[in-house]
Amino acid sequence: MKVSVKPYVGQHCESTATGTLLNQIDVELSEPMLFGLGEGLSFIVWNMKTMDFPFIGGRVKPDQLTANIAKNLRLRLTVKETSSIAKAWQGVKELLDDERAVGLKLDCYHLEYFSNPIHFAGHYVAMLGYDDHNAFLVDTNQQGSEVSTSLRSLELARNEKGPMSSRNLYYILEKDGKTTPLKDAAVAAIRSNVKVYLNPPIKNLGPSGIEKASEEIIKWFDRSKDIQTEFATSAMIMERAGTGGALFRNLYRDFLKEAYELTANKVIGEAYAAFIDVAKSWSEVIALFEKVAQTGERTYVLQASQKLKALSLQEKSAVEILKAV
Repeated sequence: MKVSVKPYVGQHCESTATGTLLNQIDVELSEPMLFGLGEGLSFIVWNMKTMDFPFIGGRVKPDQLTANIAKNLRLRLTVKETSSIAKAWQGVKELLDDERAVGLKLDCYHLEYFSNPIHFAGHYVAMLGYDDHNAFLVDTNQQGSEVSTSLRSLELARNEKGPMSSRNLYYILEKDGKTTPLKDAAVAAIRSNVKVYLNPPIKNLGPSGIEKASEEIIKWFDRSKDIQTEFATSAMIMERAGTGGALFRNLYRDFLKEAYELTANKVIGEAYAAFIDVAKSWSEVIALFEKVAQTGERTYVLQASQKLKALSLQEKSAVEILKAV
């Protein structure tokens, strides 16, 4: 059986999965709008002794994007987790049998359609159906959009442990009366995102995190055992691994453009113009990472470090514009 729902075509896994669920309840929005309503703009640099190189991320933590979308649109989000594999499957099966699309969080390593599988337990898909052997899923456009994997592989993916994992998490979205008008939801999301971004609880986050990253990448280069692979991988994650380009800044830039068109708020228009330059600066940092990978030359790391120091101020200024919304 398969639920009749229009698959969402997206670049980022959580917005793709959640967008598919929203399509079923007739809430059809662009991916930048979903990212903005999800208060997705963030920054984190994270480094542990067990990691080969620092993780550089540009979005809010997993699960939060969907929770914020539901909050800002006034939708009912139901999330369930269980350590029981049998209960996990039964819960999803009952929803599908009731013609409900279901969001799943899992480790993409086990999904059979991934050409280069890695362990990442913060991946999302929408599930639309199943037969005796396979699960029918919606994943990102770059992973094939409408895809299938064996029920056994799905079971392993859902039950995997590790960083960012949730035991067999699944979720649905429902309308609970009238939804918030889009322009009001966009303004509320901007205000909330700005407050969180500019007041990070630790120095690894937000503008201070970007400044910290400018120092960390030099230390990383000096101790790296495989400069080419590590910097190339980091550049790929920042540009192409579901970020929409420029570490999610392209998505937030385009969200601000849509929000400005919706609201005619001049402050949002000013911030949109600033984020055009912010996104370009992130693309320049990523290009420098790629040059490090290609040449192994320290000069490009130093250039990237200086660029990140400037970016910490540039991005902070752009976000601060939105305090007046």
